[in-house]
Amino acid sequence: MLRLGVNIDHVATVRNARGGAYPDPVRAAKLAEEAGADGITAHLREDRRHIVDADIDALMEALSVPLNFEMAATDEMQAIALRHKPHAVCIVPEKREERTTEGGLDVVREERKLAAYIAPLREAGSRVSIFIGAEKPQIEAAARIGAEVIELHTGAYCDFHAEGRFEERDAELARLTDMATFAQSLGLEVHAGHGLTYDTVQPIAALREVMELNIGHFLIGESIFRGLDPAIREMRRLMEEARA
Repeated sequence: MLRLGVNIDHVATVRNARGGAYPDPVRAAKLAEEAGADGITAHLREDRRHIVDADIDALMEALSVPLNFEMAATDEMQAIALRHKPHAVCIVPEKREERTTEGGLDVVREERKLAAYIAPLREAGSRVSIFIGAEKPQIEAAARIGAEVIELHTGAYCDFHAEGRFEERDAELARLTDMATFAQSLGLEVHAGHGLTYDTVQPIAALREVMELNIGHFLIGESIFRGLDPAIREMRRLMEEARA
């Protein structure tokens, strides 16, 4: 079964735009659970632009589905992850000036550092995922450092679709397909995410090697028009239709 992880970061973005307590990302996470999400993703950034520490505390207490804790490879984030011991930890690149995560982690360049960094997380019982581009050297490096999961960055594929650059979109989809197969051959579990919408999800969901999709910004935006529960249920329907 293809799992759906719902990222609730941008509920917190709306809350933080005005201050105060609303809308509550924990309430959004519980609604996502009820709508059929298999897990919740939350990215605690260094600058706390959306999710904040108290959100992680509350999510760990409230959720009955797994929490996927997205974070940069910093000492501060490692300490937080070791304190909470979430089901999964996804290591992502992070720059203060970016609006959203740009590209995948360069595991090849940081291989020795990342191997040492993720070892305590694995020992604490968290599944470690590495967010990377669909590139063979990066996948090989992720396997070497002991990651159990990779999450393939689908942003370029989605951007090409949105811009009407369909030949480039199809080439990127072919690359994602090939690299999902390659990663599985190395014993890695394959996830995918970033920028997926109703229009782009089905070709990715149809890839049998992909076990989980993590989708957030689009679902939170769509919930303004149709509500969070119907927005998530429609995404699940499209995923299941593609997989069937």
